[in-house]
Formats: sequence, structure tokens, C-alpha cells
Amino acid sequence: MSELRIISRHAGTVLVGQLAVMAFGVADTVIAGRYSDTALAALSVGSAIYISVYVGLIGIVQALLPIWAELLGANKHREIGRSLRQSIYLSGFITTLGMAALLLPGGLLRWAQVPEAMLGEIQSYLTVLAFAFAPSILFRLYSTFNQSLGKPLLVTWLQVGALMVKIPLSIWLVAGGAGVEPMGVVGCAWATLVVNYLLLAFGLVMLRTQTLYRPFRIWQRMERPNWPTIGNFARLGIPAGLAYLVEVTSFTLMAVFIARLGVTASASHQIAASMAAVLYMMPLSIAIACSARVSFWLGAGRPDHAKRIVLLGLKLTVVISMTLVATLLIANNSLAGFYSTNPVIVNTASSLLVWVAFYHLADCIQAVCAFLLRCYRITIAPLALYGVLLWGLGLYGGYLLTYEGLAGLAARPSPDTFWIASSLALWLVAICFLVLLRRVIRKNQNADVLPAHTV
Repeated sequence: MSELRIISRHAGTVLVGQLAVMAFGVADTVIAGRYSDTALAALSVGSAIYISVYVGLIGIVQALLPIWAELLGANKHREIGRSLRQSIYLSGFITTLGMAALLLPGGLLRWAQVPEAMLGEIQSYLTVLAFAFAPSILFRLYSTFNQSLGKPLLVTWLQVGALMVKIPLSIWLVAGGAGVEPMGVVGCAWATLVVNYLLLAFGLVMLRTQTLYRPFRIWQRMERPNWPTIGNFARLGIPAGLAYLVEVTSFTLMAVFIARLGVTASASHQIAASMAAVLYMMPLSIAIACSARVSFWLGAGRPDHAKRIVLLGLKLTVVISMTLVATLLIANNSLAGFYSTNPVIVNTASSLLVWVAFYHLADCIQAVCAFLLRCYRITIAPLALYGVLLWGLGLYGGYLLTYEGLAGLAARPSPDTFWIASSLALWLVAICFLVLLRRVIRKNQNADVLPAHTV
């Protein structure tokens, strides 16, 4: 089978699963938006905080993919099983951090000057999600393991099935009925909690029963923490997780800052953010598939094959992203109308979606590059670039343009200023990542073997 077919099948399967997961958030946005504008605004801020915490921490777990894919390329199956068991210790630490952040969001909400009327509902929403965090992290561990093996189909089926449970459950709990009082946006969080535990339960059943996993001897007695192994996880995962955190918070904290502009601005931004997040699933899926193949060939001692995958992945990403951008520019008004029936919100959101198109193309390039750089153990430079450009130019620059003025320009209190600044920052990141990736590949081009990570 050609590498293009392998990557396309892997990426396509991951994409279906990721879209199902993203549909959780899209469904919540639509359900909350049709329940009330206030619920939609609360969801915008609450989900921004949750996603910031969640994605930043699962970035550490996702960064383990190259380690396991390299071991697979080196044909070290039993070491993969031992490494997977050690990663559970890391997951426990991640879960503790995540729950603490979600249970204590008050300082961030006050610092961002979120309106007092929204605080109670947002805090209740985040409290429920805190207890959904552990099963979510453990299922992500299972998902990343499957992706490293190039076998994401079981995960995708579970994610699609979970969506079938999530949507009706959210509708019921948000609006009430059959003896249940309306919960508003908190109902979305309860539905997420139920679905996360179902996903974890089915993932464990699959791990226990499927013949696919037998060569790795996963169900052995749990070893004590192996600190060199966990240290290797941390050296790759923590910078990658922090990079995720900076990348995601530069995006999600826009919602927190925009909240002070009022319900209409928050609701419109939530629609634009939801669409941008859905579009991001395409480059994410290609990045996962390509990083699994690049790491496999590096583990097998074939850096020349790894280089071919890098170029193939970038070309595939650009072609598909251009098609999505054109669709978004043509159908921006119709897409905004799908989320809300309020004409003011629809009009504002449709104008934001034009900037989402510009943002998306840069997002595609930088996302694939970030994953591929991780295969070559390049994590510190991307983190620094994210911090300077996405936080500095994108988020802070957008804040100045919106509320204080910048470089002789008067303040313009509108959500589109954040999108303009963030889009420009993301394009600079994408260009820098391309240059960095080219240098790394050239450096490794003549290497005979890139050894798999020690476990």
C-alpha cells in the first residue's frame, strides 16, 4: 500500500472520530444558543476555560505518540506495553492538575472582568467538567496509543457512538423534561461527564478483548514508577503540552476578553470559534497520521522515508485547506445562521467567519509542522515562537487594538480585532515552523538511524 493511501486512510479515520468529538461542542453551542443567548454566552466563556485546560494537558499525552510509533518501527512490542503502563502514572498527575484548575476558576474570571451575572453559571459548568476530566484523559491515552499503531478505527467507532448519546442527553438536560428541571448550560456539562465515563469503559473493554493488542502484553502486573521513562515522557510531553497550552489559550482566551463586550459579541465569537475548531480537525488528523508514519520510519532507521512523508503531508494539507477556505468564504452567512436565529448575532458572526478563513490556512500549516517537529524531538523552539507571537502579537495585540488602541490607532471595541491580530500572528508562526522543519530535515537527511526513545 502506498504511503499516500496509508496516510489518507489513517487521517480519514481519525478525522471522522475528531469531528464526532468536535460535534460535542458544536451541538452544545447550537443547543445552548437556541435555549437562550445568555446560555450561549456562558458556554462561550466556560468552554474557553475548559478547552484551555484540557487541550494544554492532553498535549502531554498526545506527545507520546512519536515514542510508541518509533518503538513500533523498531519492532519492540513488549517495550511499547511497558511504556504504556508507565504513562498511567503521568496521566494521574495530569488529571490532578486539570481538576484543580477547573474547580478554582474564580481568579481568572475576575481578572478577565467577566460580567457578574455570568459567573455562577460558568463556575457550575466547570465544576461538573472537573469530574469528567479523569476519564477524558485516560481515554485520550487509549486514543493516542491506537494512533501510534496506525489503528485508529476502534477509537473512531467509540467516538461516533458517544455522539449519538451526547446530543439527545444534552438536549434533555439543558431544556429539561420527563421530571428533570432545565439546567441550562450546566446540562451540557453533565452530558459530557456521562459520555466520558462510557467512552473510558468501552475503551478498557476493547483493550482487554481485541487481538490487536496481544503482542504488546499490556495486561501485565503494574510496575513501580520508572523515573527515567517518566522523565523521557516529560522531556517530550511537557514542552509539547505547554506549546498546546499557549496555542489554545491564544485562541480560547479571546472569548474571555471578548465577554466584556456583551452577550452579542460573545455569542458571535463563539460561533466563529466553533467553526474554526471544526476546521482544525482536518490538519490535526493529517498531522497525527503523518507523525505516526514519520516516527515509524525514524524508528526503523529510514530518515529518507520520513522526509518523503513530511513533504507529502504538507502538500495534502494545503490542497484540502484551500478547498475549505473557499467554502467558508462562500457560505459564511448560511453557516452563521445555523447556530443562531438572532439576526444581529448572525450578521456579526458571518463577518468574523471571513477572518476565520484567513486564520484557518495558517492554522493548517503550523499544526502539521508542529507535530512533525515533535517527531524530530524539536519542542522548545516551537514553544518559544508560540509564546512570543501567539500570546504577544496575537492575544495581547488584539487586546490593545480592542480596548486601548495601538500605534496611533484608536481602540476598536469589536471581536474582529482579536481575529485580525491572531490571524497575522499565526501566519508568522506558520512561516517560522516551515523554516525550522526544513532545517531539521536537512540536518537529519544523512543520518543512518534516529534511535527510538529510551523507555
